[in-house]
Amino acid sequence: MSSEQDPPPPEAGEQIHVPTPSLYPLLLAVGLTLALVGVTTTLVLSGIGIVITVPTLVRWIRSAREDYAELPPGH
Repeated sequence: MSSEQDPPPPEAGEQIHVPTPSLYPLLLAVGLTLALVGVTTTLVLSGIGIVITVPTLVRWIRSAREDYAELPPGH
């Protein structure tokens, strides 16, 4: 081992894109769970699950498109 300090690593050429935090995955999981449990128990739960799932999925896709639109060209 040498007593010299290691040179700093080179700068990265790209930044890592991390999506914004969201409750959409949780809401989608709850909606799908209610819809599937409702199939075996009562159709009211299925209806509630579908009412939660469809708008959540649409909003999550819309949010992801907005995130990707903000990325620099070439990503």
